[in-house]
Amino acid sequence: MTATTRLQGIDALEAMFQQAVEQDRAAFLPYFPIGYPDYDTSIEAIAAMAEVGVDGFEIGIPFSDPLADGPTNQAATQIALENGTTVRSCLQAVKKLRERGITQPMMMMGYVNPLIAYGVEQFVVDAKAAGADGLIVPDLPPEEAHDFSEICAREGMALVFFLAPTSNDKRIEMVTKSATGFIYVVSLVGITGVRRDLPPDVANVIQRIRAQTQTPLVMGFGISTPEHARSMNGLVDGFIVGSALVRAGKEGVAPVRELTEALRKALD
Repeated sequence: MTATTRLQGIDALEAMFQQAVEQDRAAFLPYFPIGYPDYDTSIEAIAAMAEVGVDGFEIGIPFSDPLADGPTNQAATQIALENGTTVRSCLQAVKKLRERGITQPMMMMGYVNPLIAYGVEQFVVDAKAAGADGLIVPDLPPEEAHDFSEICAREGMALVFFLAPTSNDKRIEMVTKSATGFIYVVSLVGITGVRRDLPPDVANVIQRIRAQTQTPLVMGFGISTPEHARSMNGLVDGFIVGSALVRAGKEGVAPVRELTEALRKALD
């Protein structure tokens, strides 16, 4: 598929999940922030992951107060901000990656304040024009997302909401009715970060959500090793790895590529 005929938005995500289903595995979406350890290296790291064959991306927009992020990602986004990374330069990075022929879906992950400051409608329109496929906004609950939902629906862009092990049935119902593209399932109560073991009751959480929806479920928080990645097959539709890749990124592109390759191969 060439860049000119690339599916976009919700359609691109549907095709991504369908391909993973056909290959009998979970889809792998790495997270990486633009501007870390510097702007050019972040673009090269994402390009390297694309070459290794990841399924999609969570592209991080740095923010000064990232509530859901653990120490690794917080430190990385702080460095990115000090490097002068802005919402606009993150969109330019996506455009640059598309111009290089990278076709995997790209979700913009950012907090609500910078997006409101940019202008919600303008951001969604500009993100689509740059080649992004949707938004992940950790501090945007469905109750307050009317403007985002309306504009994303109009532009065919995905808008992802979160569920946690603590989410009750009412919250699950609300999120499953509001989310498009996929639902981000937090594997544990807390913040992002590398962990040795995933919570034992994670399958029960998935089962409770799956009972209410057929929307793809993507798990994040704490997934960091090939063994973790392998355990996602048959459990969820996709998973996100962030802190482990960000930690590798401190040393440059080669360690990011190496870890990504190990995670991807574990799925086959």
